[in-house]
Amino acid sequence: MIWSNYHGHSHYCDGKGAIEEYIEEALKQGMKTIGISSHAPLPFETLWAMPQERLKEYIDEVACLKAKYEGKIQVYTGLEVDFIPETIGPEDESIKQLSLDYNVGSVHFVDQFPDGIHFEADGSRLGFIKAIDQIFEGDVQKLVKRYFELVRMMLTTSTPTILGHLDKIKIQNSDGLLFDENAGWYKDEMMETLDVLAVSGIIMEVNTRGLYKKKCDATYPSLWVLKEAFKRSIPVTINSDAHHPRELTGDFEFAASEVKAAGYSETFHLWDGIWQSRSL
Repeated sequence: MIWSNYHGHSHYCDGKGAIEEYIEEALKQGMKTIGISSHAPLPFETLWAMPQERLKEYIDEVACLKAKYEGKIQVYTGLEVDFIPETIGPEDESIKQLSLDYNVGSVHFVDQFPDGIHFEADGSRLGFIKAIDQIFEGDVQKLVKRYFELVRMMLTTSTPTILGHLDKIKIQNSDGLLFDENAGWYKDEMMETLDVLAVSGIIMEVNTRGLYKKKCDATYPSLWVLKEAFKRSIPVTINSDAHHPRELTGDFEFAASEVKAAGYSETFHLWDGIWQSRSL
C-alpha cells in the first residue's frame, strides 16, 4: 500500500517540526504525494492556530518546497479551516483568495460561554463539563446535537474539500459516562449528517490521531459510521492529523483494515492536481 496524508500540522501552528521535515519523512516512507494543512488563523486567540501574520510566509514556503521536490514527491498546499458561523469557514473569501490546492474543514468550537469565550469541544474534559452546564442547560445531548448541526451547516453553507474528524467529539466520552454512541438519538444525528455529506460529494477523512495518541480506541469516524458511509458511497481518504513528522502514517495499517471492513476497496488521493481513487 502506498500511503498519502493531507492532514498535518507544522511549527506554523501547534505542530512540531518544519514543513520540509514532513516532506523528507514522506519520502523515506515511499509516499508519492503529501498535503500540508496547518491550522488557519482565527479572529481570536488560541494556543494552536497559525498567527495571521505568518500566513503569507506559510503559503510561500510550501510553494518553494513544491518546486524544490518536483519530480520526487507531489506537495500540496492546504489549511485546516474551522467552521464557526458568521466568523470563519472553508469557503470564506479570505480562504478562497489564497488559491489553496485543498482544505480540511473541521468543527472545533461549539458556541460560546456566557463570557464570550468560544467553547472548544475537543479541549479539556473540565471545559466540556463546564460547557454542558453553562451553555447547554446541563444537557449533554444538546451539546452533541449542536456539534453535528454545525458540521451539517458547514457541509451545506461553507463546503470544504475534506471533512475533518467527523466524530471527534467522542474523545470526551472515552469512558462512556457522558453519552452512548449506540443511543438512538446519537445515531440519528450521525445518519442525518452522513446523508448531508453524501449529497455534498465531499471526501471524508478517516483520521487516526485518537488511536496513536491513545485518546480513543477507534478512528474518527468509528467503524459503524464507516459502514454507513460506504452504503452512501461517501468517498474517503486516510489521514493522520500529524503534529510531528514521526506521526505521518500513525496507525494507517489499522485504519486501512477498518476501511476495508466497512466495504471500501479504494481511497482517494490528490494526484496531478486531481482527486483520484486508488485501490486498497
